Amino acid sequence: MEEEIKKRIALGNKAFFANKKIFQSKLISKNAKLKLYFLVIRPAVTYVCEAWILKETITNRLMVFERKILRKIFGPTYENGSCRIKTNQQLDKLIKHKNIIKFARVQRLGWYGHIERMQETRMVKAIHSWKSISKRPTGRPKIR
Repeated sequence: MEEEIKKRIALGNKAFFANKKIFQSKLISKNAKLKLYFLVIRPAVTYVCEAWILKETITNRLMVFERKILRKIFGPTYENGSCRIKTNQQLDKLIKHKNIIKFARVQRLGWYGHIERMQETRMVKAIHSWKSISKRPTGRPKIR
C-alpha cells in the first residue's frame, strides 16, 4: 500500500515539475496556481484514494507533499525586512482547511455511499457485505 502511495506522490511531483514554469511565473495569480494544483496535481496523487488505508505514515507523507507544493505556490512571508517560509498553520488557512487528507476522506465517504446504493447482485456490493464464517487462529502458525 505504501509503495502505491510513493508512486502516486512521485506522479504528483512529475505533474508539478511538468508545469513548473506556470508555478514560477509572476504573471499568474496565486489563486490560478492554487486552482491548477487542485485540478491537476491533487487528482493525480489521490487517484484511487478510496481504497487507501490512511495510516499515520501515509497521512504524514501526503501532508508533507502538499505543504511542499503550497510553499512553492505561495512563497515566503516577509516580516521586518526578513523572509521566512510560511508555517503549516498559515498554509492551512490559505487553503481554507481543505487539505489532501480531508479530500481523500471525502472521496472514501462518497465511494461508500456509492456501494450502499448498488444493487445486491453487484460483485462489489457482495464483497462489501460478506461475512466470514470462521476466524483465523491467533498467534504464529505451528511449525510443521
